[in-house]
Amino acid sequence: MLLQPVFHSTRVFPGAIVSRREFARATSTAEPGAASQQGFVGSVLLPASDARDADAVLSEIRRFLRSGDLACVENSRQVLLLIKNRKHGSAAARMEKLLRRLEARTSRPSRNVVMTVGGGLTARAEGVAAGELERRAVAAAELSASHGDLVPVCFEDSALEGGNSKYSLGLGLQVAVALIAGVAIPLLVYIALARAGLDVTDWVYLFVVASLVMTAALICVESLLGLRRIDPVDPPLDSYPTATAVIAAYLPNEAETILETIEAFLRIEYPSPIQIILAYNAPGPLYVETELFRLARRYPHFRPVRVRNSVSKAQNINAVLPMITGEFVGIFDADHHPDPNSFLRAWAWLHGGQDIVQGRCVIRNGDDSWVSRMIAVEFESIYGVSHPGRARLHGFGIFGGSNGYWRTEVLKQIRLRGSMLTEDIDSSIRALTGGFRIMSDPWLISRELAPVTLRPLWNQRMRWAQGWFQVSMKRLWPALVSRKLTVRQKLGVIYLLGWHEMYPWLSLQVLPILIFWTFFSHRDLDWTIPIFVLTSLFTFSAGPLQVALSWAVACPSIRRNSRWFPFYAVSSIVFFTGMKNLIGRVAQIKEFLGERHWKITPRVQRRVLPQLDREAA
Repeated sequence: MLLQPVFHSTRVFPGAIVSRREFARATSTAEPGAASQQGFVGSVLLPASDARDADAVLSEIRRFLRSGDLACVENSRQVLLLIKNRKHGSAAARMEKLLRRLEARTSRPSRNVVMTVGGGLTARAEGVAAGELERRAVAAAELSASHGDLVPVCFEDSALEGGNSKYSLGLGLQVAVALIAGVAIPLLVYIALARAGLDVTDWVYLFVVASLVMTAALICVESLLGLRRIDPVDPPLDSYPTATAVIAAYLPNEAETILETIEAFLRIEYPSPIQIILAYNAPGPLYVETELFRLARRYPHFRPVRVRNSVSKAQNINAVLPMITGEFVGIFDADHHPDPNSFLRAWAWLHGGQDIVQGRCVIRNGDDSWVSRMIAVEFESIYGVSHPGRARLHGFGIFGGSNGYWRTEVLKQIRLRGSMLTEDIDSSIRALTGGFRIMSDPWLISRELAPVTLRPLWNQRMRWAQGWFQVSMKRLWPALVSRKLTVRQKLGVIYLLGWHEMYPWLSLQVLPILIFWTFFSHRDLDWTIPIFVLTSLFTFSAGPLQVALSWAVACPSIRRNSRWFPFYAVSSIVFFTGMKNLIGRVAQIKEFLGERHWKITPRVQRRVLPQLDREAA
């Protein structure tokens, strides 16, 4: 059923819903009483509307309109807007509110729909015809709808969504720029100041050493706090609601492992109905899809959904939100195998008042290479002691992208944003500033695959580092001014998003200072100064201490490989920590250059025919 536009004078409503001809005339000229020449042309795309939606949609559009705004209802799927706001931020904020209201009006869980509401904006400009403005707004709205995050897209920025770089520099040049910025420029500054009669290196050195000592101390505190095991209170058996598991996959990459993953999910033990959705994208038809749909016929609670035109995990998950029937939902990558009791434990935390629970990710292919062994121990340090300890220290946890459990209404409100390289960290901070509670449970376990060579590890960590930097740039200040965060939580956000991005540069500053002292200050260096020795020993001991503590609480599958732990401790000191700091510096340069290419982490796994395949053969 088409939305029937109802025309009203601006004397009755702040804005007006007008005819197509009137909208085109107002868009192309600045007539008295219409929107000024400055402002934005917008487009809103809707899922197919029916009779129940029409009045609600028109009602929300009328609430959106202000004096000077205009709306034109094209058909049941599209509404054009002329927005008076002169600032992009205010126009985008208004449209986002409209999109959320329209999504609430038109979304129905029973619908087999993978398109959600989308909105686009384009600024009015001299010499741009009305038809071209509308075309730009519709193109931006289509991109917004494909993301499914209810965030309007501005046409002028939409070209960046694909990851195109404003400037092109090879990786070698980016590393060189990082070295120049981190070593050469500070050294030149020290030399110039010294020649001017001001040697600041002593004070800078004290600041750098204090910073390194403080960071090492926080690592030790986090690790110690993470040792204590805390279990949730088991809820009554009749309180377990329906649940949903969403597995996000890019099937050409995970085609060899996805059937084994589905088998693991079908083994989940849960007293109430559990829905399993595989939300995947693929460049073309794949043989494994036949197997997936055959399994779906055999197991009615399993549902594979191919998300067309998707290029990200966020789009895959957002697309299936209208299909979710569970009161809470677990989000997983396609290589994850959760423990059979994971949903039981997750609901116990959610029933106790948490909104999001992040579990522990354990590496299951540590035997494949020295790289995967190193990552296996690193993950024990991160998820076993660091994340839970940091959550207890700062008063909040972080959703890590997989093996995370959300209340469904919270996930539908926050959503994931495909424009962010680390949509998980972005959604974590937005949820935190929205007043939701996030916790970390190291005994809520899922097992995943690690990269087995350095190149995919480098690409994976580069995306993580750049994504963290993106989130820091966009979310740090809103979090600090949020009235829903305590002082303790804001200090945690400063450490997590601010200090986390400064540290790779600070950790490098000892080098230009030592070069200056050796070659330009003509002073005799005494490496046996007690304060220097003690601070150095303490700083270098934080990593091995964390490794030792992670061994104490490691999963049995990792802990029994006791030789992996000293190997990781030595590797971290020799090169791995330095590599991650270098990646952090280069990632910031990539972000400033506008280089946002998504490089898939390949899943290398020996093909194992799952039991499900054998049974169905």
